Amino acid sequence: MEKKILITGVAGFIGSNLALYLAHGGRSEESREHFEVIGIDNLSYGLRDNVPPQVNFHELDIRSEEIFDLFHGVDTVFHLAAKNCISDCQLDPVETADVNVTGTVNVFEAARRAKIRKIVYAESSALYEGSRLFPTPEEENKPESFYAVSKLSSRSFAQAYRRYYGMTFTALRYFCVYGPVQDYRRTIPPVMSAFIIKLLKGEPPIIYGTGTKRRDFVYVDDVTEFHLKCLIDPRTDNKTFNLGSGTNHSVLEIYEIISALLGKRIEPLLRPDLPGEAEATLADISEARKLGWAPKTDLKSGLLKAIEYIKGEMEKGRIP
Repeated sequence: MEKKILITGVAGFIGSNLALYLAHGGRSEESREHFEVIGIDNLSYGLRDNVPPQVNFHELDIRSEEIFDLFHGVDTVFHLAAKNCISDCQLDPVETADVNVTGTVNVFEAARRAKIRKIVYAESSALYEGSRLFPTPEEENKPESFYAVSKLSSRSFAQAYRRYYGMTFTALRYFCVYGPVQDYRRTIPPVMSAFIIKLLKGEPPIIYGTGTKRRDFVYVDDVTEFHLKCLIDPRTDNKTFNLGSGTNHSVLEIYEIISALLGKRIEPLLRPDLPGEAEATLADISEARKLGWAPKTDLKSGLLKAIEYIKGEMEKGRIP
């Protein structure tokens, strides 16, 4: 049986990995279904080259009504498009709200009009920025940054669409997802990609703050596995799930591991701390574990795959 899946943000990190998995007949022992994939992205963050050729791709903005026709006949929507660099969001809260709230509501409305059964959408561990409860369960909501506030607003709209129109949603709170295709072009790149690129170039990595902040890192393939579960397991309907590893590491620890894997040690440069970032993240993943999901990729194995990808990008001249 073939299902039609629509992914917003398909040219981005998480979206392109999901699209690649589905376009190549992604399946698990629980499913023998095949998928037709429709992708939407305005390429403001993502790269066209990230989109698998099997995907029916449309370069459109999620805020545009032009996306509406693409939702007809779709079984499930993965809404992953967002303005998600916290530092950029802090500098422009108006655009942050426009993309992450107005854009999200436009996606929900398109799905409602097309009578789509289910929407799986991205929330964020940023919703826990103000929490001091570790590991953090899904019941916590203490956003502080403009980005986190925009994500909480999206959640409120999802609840309203469910309440008034009977729509089905699954909310995913991603922690620090890493791996191939991670966006290294951001104003402030994700820490793992940033460290790998700098060390491969023979340049000192930059650490914002003291390096003692701790993050819960989860490999992208493990996240993709849970996406598939959202397609086939009704127990995910109208629920919220943390997607992390259930362990955390300091920024300095990540630097030391990457430095050892590359056999390169260049003393990092310390820069002033970035506003709007949590001191620590640590996921309580007990709800996802109840469905039989657990992260499979250990940190070093995942980092080796990320290193291999970045080396390939550098050889192709994509990373100057």
